[in-house]
Amino acid sequence: MTNKIVKKEELVNFIGTKVEPTEWYEVTQERINEFAHCTGDNYFMHVDPEKAKKTDMGGTIAHGLLTLGLTPYIMDHFPVPEHMPHGFNYGYDKIRFLAPVHTGKRVRIHGEVKDAIWKDEHNCKFITALTVEIEGEEKPALYCEWILYYETQA
Repeated sequence: MTNKIVKKEELVNFIGTKVEPTEWYEVTQERINEFAHCTGDNYFMHVDPEKAKKTDMGGTIAHGLLTLGLTPYIMDHFPVPEHMPHGFNYGYDKIRFLAPVHTGKRVRIHGEVKDAIWKDEHNCKFITALTVEIEGEEKPALYCEWILYYETQA
């Protein structure tokens, strides 16, 4: 899927629009180990399957920040203004880690356009609400609001 390019004046018309969820993504032990290596977060619940198996989790789980780090997978599902040479990650609000993602589980991301706030005629804060769903589980892994900064020309 690719972004829907819209006239910048029309971006506000998408407020309240839910976008198609991403494809399912499997959270593997290899991916968790790579994330642990990159961040230095080698807590046993993430990287030691044998030790983690003896806990109430029953095995390793993904880092919450790894789950949050998957959110850009949904980026190409959102509309973007035409003549936009740059889009930036502006930040996240209301991040809540609601349920652990066990190793081997698949997740996908649902999104909704919350707001499009134009600072001036070329700069917009584009606010989305994201939920990371865990396949086969009622409770989602994560909820957050992701703020993107759109810079346009012309």
